[in-house]
Amino acid sequence: MPLKNILNRQKKNKSKENLSENQNSPTRETPRPEAPTTTPEANGGNTVKSDHPQQPPRPKLVFHCQQAQGSPTGIISGFTNVKELYVKIAECYEIPSSEILFCTLNTHKCDMTRLLGGQIGLEDFIFAHVKGQPKEVEVVKSEDALGLTITDNGNGYAFIKRIKEGSIMDKVPIVYVGDHIEKLNGQTVVGLRHYEVAKMLKEIPKGTTFTLRVVEPLKSGFSFVGQSTGKKSSSVSNKVGSGKQTLRLRSTGPATVEQDDDAANIATDKINNLLESYMGINDTELAQSIWEIGDKCDNPHDFACAVDESDMKDFGFTDTFIFDLWGAITDAKSGRLKKTQEFNEQF
Repeated sequence: MPLKNILNRQKKNKSKENLSENQNSPTRETPRPEAPTTTPEANGGNTVKSDHPQQPPRPKLVFHCQQAQGSPTGIISGFTNVKELYVKIAECYEIPSSEILFCTLNTHKCDMTRLLGGQIGLEDFIFAHVKGQPKEVEVVKSEDALGLTITDNGNGYAFIKRIKEGSIMDKVPIVYVGDHIEKLNGQTVVGLRHYEVAKMLKEIPKGTTFTLRVVEPLKSGFSFVGQSTGKKSSSVSNKVGSGKQTLRLRSTGPATVEQDDDAANIATDKINNLLESYMGINDTELAQSIWEIGDKCDNPHDFACAVDESDMKDFGFTDTFIFDLWGAITDAKSGRLKKTQEFNEQF
């Protein structure tokens, strides 16, 4: 081979070597991610410390559910609040979670005494009530009080929990207990809390005619729906048991499994009746929170201060109402409160 060609080939090879060296040079290398920091454990091992905050563990409990109008039985788990529960049920039946109005425990009927509130018994069977027929009616507010008690599902829907016998709303033929209040005078109330809807109804002037749009839950087309077998997975029965334990759901913070407390249950019911009497609302979680605050206080002054320092200050409870709440709490603590008393709604 001629010497000129040999020199040209050597130059080309040298160029290729330089290109390869430059590509593999540390200065061109993509920076590697830093190794996670580790902290020594007591047993001599290392634990990887994540940069992301750890999420609270989800309770490994399994619950059975059905749609109230009739459906196959579904199995759900891994939720920590009511919103997540609705999402789990919706995923199980491949429907939007916005279709679920509320849930009842151990009955497919619109039984407001069985509403799913802030807790679920570990053996409870969940029935989801989904949207049915919308209805619109004009109502004349001929009296100061309409006779409604309103609650909500914890997911943006307010609905009717009770209608007082002989009241204005009792005489409206197409509005029933369990109906979701969707609009007032054409204004949507979806996303509002029950106390906000109650306030809007209360502020309607006496003698005014207003338009109420409600959505009734879809009803069952047959006489019975399959009930729970009472069996749970081994993970539940072995770790938790089947006593008077419940899964406590909270708006904030993780769900917890708790033992039933008779004093707390009695106090919660009485506080809920007081909420109905003074505000026209029913809210088990709010009642439980009030009890928990009061249970830690020794006198009404401390209780009033604790309420004012909590998220409940936005409710604007009057001094009289605070005193009545404290009376229910102290009665429950002492064992004097055996059963709740019903009150008339005031709006």
